[in-house]
Amino acid sequence: MEWFRKKKERLVRQEKKAIPDGIWTKCKKCGEIIYGRELEQRLWVCPACGYHFRIRYDQYIKLLLDSGELDEFDASLTSVDPLNFEDRITYSERIRKSREKTGMNEAIVCGIGRIDGRPVSFGVMDFAFIGGSMGSVVGEKVARAVERALDRRIPLVLVCCSGGARMQEGIYSLMQMAKTGVLLSELKQAKLPYISVLTNPTTAGVMASFASLGDVIIAEPQAQLGFAGPRVIRQTIGQELPEGFQSSEFFLEHGFLDAVCPRAQLRRTVSLLLEYLCGPASGVHETLKAPASES
Repeated sequence: MEWFRKKKERLVRQEKKAIPDGIWTKCKKCGEIIYGRELEQRLWVCPACGYHFRIRYDQYIKLLLDSGELDEFDASLTSVDPLNFEDRITYSERIRKSREKTGMNEAIVCGIGRIDGRPVSFGVMDFAFIGGSMGSVVGEKVARAVERALDRRIPLVLVCCSGGARMQEGIYSLMQMAKTGVLLSELKQAKLPYISVLTNPTTAGVMASFASLGDVIIAEPQAQLGFAGPRVIRQTIGQELPEGFQSSEFFLEHGFLDAVCPRAQLRRTVSLLLEYLCGPASGVHETLKAPASES
């Protein structure tokens, strides 16, 4: 009996070593277990199936802009609660929690950057902030990004990721669709290019407004795109839907996209498009700093 007791004591003393979070990641599509550092080096793309993990706004800035630098504008703009909206919690509390969680003031970051030396008015959305939804501030920041492109005579590049219009702001949110659309028509009349980059997901009010109004529209592979969700569409039309009908590949096949571009090729693709649309970037001397009226 003594022998058994000693053996049991030895087994109890053996502590299982904990594996820190983030060392390994499971692919959401194929189930492949991927070493975290390898996944980061691959720009958060699964090496087995090519699934593109959702990434944050700052990672797109590093990916697309020279030296990963953005001269940010309008960072202090924040949403208010005009309707005193409340579901599980108040809208004001939801905004506060999202700001604490993400370190952002809103679901989009806008400013001026360079892509291979060419100044661009740049904006990138982040799904982590209330699903990347578009409220009054998101619409206003997009509008100001368009105006900066007009004032400086430079291209506009927007990276979109959104669940759509922000229901907590009601009609105020829906009005942003019209506002951004009107300004983008002015950009078109000025013959300044706008490249829209769609990521997973880009849906509803955002997809129905500025996201789908680019002179060139490109998307990451397997991104979910569309207006309403598949369940709502199925119930509305009473028909079965084609498999993958809201994927970027399906959109490309049916003429709603110009290209599906893997993340590793995204910067080079955008740079080449800007060169085709604007000419070589050499000799361009536009300043990246704000005019005195904007400071």
